Amino acid sequence: MTARVANRRIRLLIALFATVFAIALLRAGWLQAVRAQALGSMATSQHRETIEVPPHRGTIYDRLGVELGVGTRATTVYANPRQIQDPRAAALAVQQSLGLDAANVYPLLADRSRGFVYVERQADPGLAQSLQDKHIQGFGFYDEERRDYPQKHLGASVLGYAGVDNKGLSGLELQLDKTLTGTRGEKTIVKDPFGRTLEVVDSKPGSDGENVYLTLDHSIQGQVERVLEETRTRWAAKSASAIVMDPRTGGILAIANDPGYDANRFPDVSQDRQRNRAVTDTYEPGSTFKIVTISGALETGLVTPSTKFTLPYEIQVADRKIHDAEPRGTETMTTDQILSRSSNVGVVTIAEALGQTRVNDWIHRFGFGRPTGIDFPGESKGIVLAPEEWSGSTIGNVPIGQGIAVTPVQMIAAYGAIANRGVMIEPHLVDRVGDGQRVQPVRRRIVSTTTSDQVRHMLREVVEEGSGTAAQVPGYRIAGKTGTAAKPDGAGGYSTSAYVASFVGFVPAKHPRLVILVTVDEPRGAIWGGVVAAPAFAEIANFALQYLEIPPD
Repeated sequence: MTARVANRRIRLLIALFATVFAIALLRAGWLQAVRAQALGSMATSQHRETIEVPPHRGTIYDRLGVELGVGTRATTVYANPRQIQDPRAAALAVQQSLGLDAANVYPLLADRSRGFVYVERQADPGLAQSLQDKHIQGFGFYDEERRDYPQKHLGASVLGYAGVDNKGLSGLELQLDKTLTGTRGEKTIVKDPFGRTLEVVDSKPGSDGENVYLTLDHSIQGQVERVLEETRTRWAAKSASAIVMDPRTGGILAIANDPGYDANRFPDVSQDRQRNRAVTDTYEPGSTFKIVTISGALETGLVTPSTKFTLPYEIQVADRKIHDAEPRGTETMTTDQILSRSSNVGVVTIAEALGQTRVNDWIHRFGFGRPTGIDFPGESKGIVLAPEEWSGSTIGNVPIGQGIAVTPVQMIAAYGAIANRGVMIEPHLVDRVGDGQRVQPVRRRIVSTTTSDQVRHMLREVVEEGSGTAAQVPGYRIAGKTGTAAKPDGAGGYSTSAYVASFVGFVPAKHPRLVILVTVDEPRGAIWGGVVAAPAFAEIANFALQYLEIPPD
């Protein structure tokens, strides 16, 4: 090779290097001048991350401060499959630490098309820590809060539940979700190339949810649930419901349905069992509804307690024949006796004298046909015929509790008005939020104190001499009414085998402190409210009176 050729090659090589260097220099300059901001943002995003900090969900307490719904610490485990070097070994580590089946976890960790997968939501913090201590690249952990119900089945259908995202999905958890939830905070963290947190560089605090105190009493609630379970089992019934209310305040001390369930296991429980039937479901009340017509007739001056009526065993109303529950001859009864002896013929006779318009007005005045306003989602308004829908025979069935559907909470509110000397107080479950003032429910007068006293006296006779004797509690005077109603058969008539047995009353009769309602759906072996529901009332009342230290009267 000549020197000239060698020099040419050296010059070409130098030119090539110069060109490459120039390109690199221009590229670096372009990246620094033009792409600097975009690349800087990309680098920051790879090492910095802003995450939400969930607030603490407020605790739900009973009236005495017993925890019914509480947030407990949990850790959510997630993974980036693209960073998992050995999916099989990682799945086995998850099985060892968290107890999950490695065969189910492996497909998630091996799927490199995904950059994020949940391994377990709201895992036990101790178990999650054992996995974190293995320092396996690709796993991530963050704190969460899991809703827990320490009393398990107690009040489950009332409390409802909060889901895995700590949002209320049912019951009071749904009703009070905004109050309980609070607001989320944020924090910005710096991570190393393996995704591990190095430091928190910025944070924005949120606010925790507020605590809620209910009117429920866990001891009374527990007793009611026990009695309902025994009653439903004793009579092989489809279901049973009960409510205990303070008529002076409208506060619900207990509201229960059987069969019940453990609130912590809500995903495994049918929607039918979760439903708070005392608020959402309707039933034909039967004879417990008779106080509406009797109260209306007394209040308007149409009758007095001593007004006498000559009553046959059976009367014709349009195309229907109405008769009393037990055969008898023609008798003279006072208004007082008509209610205490639960005469269908007597109540219909008074209703006909009162007239369709006024009977309908009194139905609505007692709150039937519209929600009571109880602070619980999904309340039913019941089924009440509009005046233009009444037929000739409606005046013969609605006053005795047929052809009308009510909820248990509507019925207890109506009896609560009689117990509270004619003033109806809106039933409620929330006593107060945080350290705020107690809830002030709506109050409205339904009847005069004179009328309420008269009806109360009649209801005392039901328990002392009539169909409600099984509701008696030693040492206390009880005022109440039995109800036995055949269920509609779906074909326009009534079943001959399916009934709802009920009893609703208050105690002590002179100065009521408790109103209690019990309904039993489709009991077997007996159908009468005085036989099936009244003993359950007595057992609940006996416990509550002693527990609350209410003196005998």
